[in-house]
Amino acid sequence: MALGATIYKTELHVSDTDRHYYDSHTLTIARHPSETAERMMVRLIAFSMNAQENLAFTKGISDADEPDIWLKDLTGAIDLWIEVGQPTETRILKACGRAKQVIVYCHNGHASKLWWDGMANKLARARNLTVVFLSPDPIRVLAAQIKRNTILHVNIQEQELFISTEDDQVTLVPAVWRESRS
Repeated sequence: MALGATIYKTELHVSDTDRHYYDSHTLTIARHPSETAERMMVRLIAFSMNAQENLAFTKGISDADEPDIWLKDLTGAIDLWIEVGQPTETRILKACGRAKQVIVYCHNGHASKLWWDGMANKLARARNLTVVFLSPDPIRVLAAQIKRNTILHVNIQEQELFISTEDDQVTLVPAVWRESRS
């Protein structure tokens, strides 16, 4: 018998002074049996950094044709495609062809750097691609605090994230390795 996803409920409060976005989201997140707590936390952080009304988690790991998070317009066209981890060149180029904007959030320390060093030239033609690195240390701290029902506060100011749970607070400064040119 296959293991099912573990369901997490998160009350996410986002205060993003960079984008002038202030709202709360009640999220239900399915954590696939093969997904680590750190990866799930990166999905939450990615959601926070791009939060808006119709942003949604997808089937993600369970469906090869969907990203981790996306934003669709009223016609069903994909405005934003968000991947977490180190996707293949083929997957990224396919995403860039399907969406107006693609963002990859990587978080595996040196392994992410090696991945990006090998991918940067191959993805040079993808004008609508942004790649962001998130330091693994603060993510580990947050992942250790995650509960099945969690309240998460994310304050974003001058591209710096201040993230707090009921038990801890961390600061995270994303490093943009590549900025979209579209």
